[in-house]
Amino acid sequence: MAVYTEVSAEDLDRLLAGYDLGTVKSCKGIAEGVENSNYLVHLDAGFFILTLYEKRVNADDLPFFLGLMRHLAARGLTCPQPVANRNGEILAEVAGRPAALVTFLDGLSVRRVTPVHCAGVGAALAQLHIAGADFALRRPNALALPGWQPLVDQAGARADEVTPGLAGTISAELAFLTAHWPHDLPQGVIHADLFTDNVFFLGEQLSGLIDFYFACNDALVYDLAICLNAWCFEPDFSFNITKGMAMIEAYRGVRALSAAEIAALPILSRGAALRFLLTRLVDWLNVPKGALVRPKDPKEYLRKLRFQQSVTGPRDYGLRD
Repeated sequence: MAVYTEVSAEDLDRLLAGYDLGTVKSCKGIAEGVENSNYLVHLDAGFFILTLYEKRVNADDLPFFLGLMRHLAARGLTCPQPVANRNGEILAEVAGRPAALVTFLDGLSVRRVTPVHCAGVGAALAQLHIAGADFALRRPNALALPGWQPLVDQAGARADEVTPGLAGTISAELAFLTAHWPHDLPQGVIHADLFTDNVFFLGEQLSGLIDFYFACNDALVYDLAICLNAWCFEPDFSFNITKGMAMIEAYRGVRALSAAEIAALPILSRGAALRFLLTRLVDWLNVPKGALVRPKDPKEYLRKLRFQQSVTGPRDYGLRD
């Protein structure tokens, strides 16, 4: 989440005139994240999140994202729900941007991750994969392996401004992954961005998943690889095998992993590290002036990539068999 586009009081009043949600008590921009503009809106009817979809989001993808949230909620997964106006519409336009109002979820993102949190994420991720199996719409993963070379090109030699030699490291890694990337794995709907700020907890109980704006169709186990990178490293960038074991075993307790998926996990985890290194790098080098946004340091994922390059097999993540 972030704020790139300012929403005036007049913009908000025009939007809310079409809803039966009462008057505005407050509206505050949310600084976290890097993709869309987000506001926490307090109305007579309660709290809501207003999201303005910025240029990086294709408006044609919005029916997929918003429809998926409704689909998953209907199957028992707790996630935000798009709010329809009096005409039954869930998409609007605010300040020249496509926009949607969604429900607010109770809970907090965790700052000190424990194995219990990792287990909760693993189980919820498997539930999402099962619940999404009969979702009718499809969206290819724009940030799958074929989409990484354009990011490399966009960063170019400027990558070395972040860390000397980074451009060469990235090029070599992309060549390796292109040669070794697995295919023919079980496919389905994945979240593709289930970081700690996109999962809410009440105490140690997972209370909901948010931010489905990278969701797409891809290999299901790739989603697990993303989560291992996002949740199972310590502040010194050492991998916590207890957290990895908790996440993987909780996932397997809901949805079984095939032998091919288990064998692919090291390469997919390595690829996930490169994917987030690249998108963070491009964002770091191209933050718009004046934007209320906190770009994330790409060097975090360079350190994680170095660990992933050292992995010798699935057991390094805590797999028991």
